[in-house]
Amino acid sequence: MSDGPDVAIVGVGESDLGMTDKIATELQVQAAMRAIEDAGLSLRDVDGVATNGSGTFPASSLSEELGLTPAWIDDTSAGGASWLMFIADAVAAIHTGACTTVLLAYGSNQRSGRTRSLGGTQFVRNDPPAAFEVPFAPLVPLSPYALAATRHMHEFGTTSEQLAEVAVSAREWALKNPAAFRYGDGPLTIDEVLTSPIVSSPLHTRDCCLVTDGGGAVVLTSADRARSLRKPPVSILGYGGCVDHAWGIAATPDLVRTGAWNSARRAYAMAGLGPADIDVVQLYDSFTITVLLTLEALQFCEPGEAGPFVADGRTRPGGAFPLNTSGGGLSYCHPGQFGVFLVIEAVRQLRGESADRQILGAEVALCHGTGGILSQHATTILGRPR
Repeated sequence: MSDGPDVAIVGVGESDLGMTDKIATELQVQAAMRAIEDAGLSLRDVDGVATNGSGTFPASSLSEELGLTPAWIDDTSAGGASWLMFIADAVAAIHTGACTTVLLAYGSNQRSGRTRSLGGTQFVRNDPPAAFEVPFAPLVPLSPYALAATRHMHEFGTTSEQLAEVAVSAREWALKNPAAFRYGDGPLTIDEVLTSPIVSSPLHTRDCCLVTDGGGAVVLTSADRARSLRKPPVSILGYGGCVDHAWGIAATPDLVRTGAWNSARRAYAMAGLGPADIDVVQLYDSFTITVLLTLEALQFCEPGEAGPFVADGRTRPGGAFPLNTSGGGLSYCHPGQFGVFLVIEAVRQLRGESADRQILGAEVALCHGTGGILSQHATTILGRPR
């Protein structure tokens, strides 16, 4: 591996997580300041800002809150894929000289603010063809993902036990992460997942991600500048994206073959790497089925084989395939958009900062974010320079 391209991640940070007494902006700012401190930089070094979420002008609002006057902003809205897309955008901005140092920052108080609506019709009422789904009162985004799980089961024989293994594995990793929401809850069993209430068949409560407060942030700058900063720089080796529909699940081209196939292909090609070269994997786990679909799309296993692939503890601590080593959205945190936390954990793994959950010798990490209703996809491959 070479020193990589000429943009690197130099700082990451989380806010307080779980159930907090902070509003979303406070969590966002807290994460931002911790990431800037982690990089050994100050606010005056930041001239690019990317965020989304609240407000009419999210990036402008965050800049104002931090006292920044950035030369470049981005407030792309693609759900959990946004944060991997922001990395690609930030690389382009730094390449072209539009800015020199970019802050990505997110914050949400979904749990304490009780802001998550299972009905979800406020998102889809005016979006054809999703508007035609509203009369059937789907739980958005849960019900569409349940449809994908049902199709995967029908087409490939995937079982509820195999889906449950994803949640059990995530809990095992969370037990090694003191910042995880489920850190003190003890192990989760397959039976506990299967006997938890069904929310939208075939998905149970334990097949669904957490709802928490939290914020996360990432700082990027040129590789030349990064070499003189506090922490080892993490190189961006490749990235790719794909958007194949909006909110309506009826518009998805294929329930079990998502746009992640295209984003992964592009990321691997840019990095000059393949699935066998990846040491640690961080995948958006909004639901257990999301993980199985993404493992297949990223070509870690053949189509329809993700269920058997995760069986027998393969993705748990000590298994052959380190997956979602923070505990993921299922057991670590999930404040609405989990994509930024995928990057934070990948960076810490490549720096060797993950303590009891550290993957020894990890040099290449893959992050994949999924947004909307299996709608937006972004894959980023990161590397530790030698």
